[in-house]
Amino acid sequence: MDLRKPILVTGAAGFIGFHIALKMLEAGWIVTGLDSINDYYDVRLKQDRLSLLLQYPGFKFFKLSLEDHSSVEELFEEYSFDIVAHMAAQAGVRYSLTNPRAYIQSNIDGFLNLLECCRHSGVKHLVFASSSSVYGANEKVPFSVHDNVDHPLSLYAATKKANELMAHTYAHLYGIASTGLRFFTVYGPWGRPDMALFLFTRAILAGEPIKIFNRGLMSRDFTYVDDAVEAILRLIDHPPVADPKWDGLRPDPGTSFAPYRIYNIGNNKPVQLLEFVSVIEDCLQMKAQKEFLPMQPGDVRMTCADTQDLARDFGFHPRTPLRQGITSFIAWYRQYYGRRGNKD
Repeated sequence: MDLRKPILVTGAAGFIGFHIALKMLEAGWIVTGLDSINDYYDVRLKQDRLSLLLQYPGFKFFKLSLEDHSSVEELFEEYSFDIVAHMAAQAGVRYSLTNPRAYIQSNIDGFLNLLECCRHSGVKHLVFASSSSVYGANEKVPFSVHDNVDHPLSLYAATKKANELMAHTYAHLYGIASTGLRFFTVYGPWGRPDMALFLFTRAILAGEPIKIFNRGLMSRDFTYVDDAVEAILRLIDHPPVADPKWDGLRPDPGTSFAPYRIYNIGNNKPVQLLEFVSVIEDCLQMKAQKEFLPMQPGDVRMTCADTQDLARDFGFHPRTPLRQGITSFIAWYRQYYGRRGNKD
């Protein structure tokens, strides 16, 4: 891994972007971070993540929005990036039901601006965040990158599928080597407050009920953040090349005649929601009050990642058991909110 290569991490104050930037800085990379610090969730959490990154002399930060094409262009004109790790996005399935325009502006318009900058500045490798949500109505498990994903169940998922198509187009037209990462329910310290582990932990500690959708008959492929970041660091310095075996008569969605690849970043071990809650209860040594609710629009009953391609190409296998990961999150949560003195 060449630490001299200049790298841009978008969404550097976000959950996964922060962890990528932190691991790279610890390893000696020079990292430029970009984030709009929007108020989708607790801005103080984003600012505190950012404060940790700013302690490293190798980190530069720019507060700007990818939708602001002129500011993004100026950044790329001033700095030359070999690698772009694009983690910025408007996240969340349920939020997309009530705020659809935020997803078009951030995930489509913002991504287009980034692609154009990569095109004109000679970026060697674009690594971008997709999502397990793109599998939508697919029921064949485990979910494989070689399966068709044309039936999204939320606008969020549709924008992530659109990102994959846009990146492929630019890989074909302009030779921008692009790797899309379909993340499967990433969790861990410094996690997002809108995700289940954070919501459940906060509610249980506060003596409030937790919401269990579809009466708990759901499973998720929970992926610890350190495992996800390790996978990214293994592939980030290896831009994809055209697949000489790709056949237009039998098109493979997971690879291409262009320098483009898709990988699942998951654990390949789905956990039922009620089992997940039970582990949280054990780690907290508290029982949850459960409010059972119907399935929510945009949700899927199960996710399970086929990670064979990632293992074959980069020798990567996730290492963190669920209980260990949840224990680490809860330890961080107690320390962080104990220091802040509130849980807002």
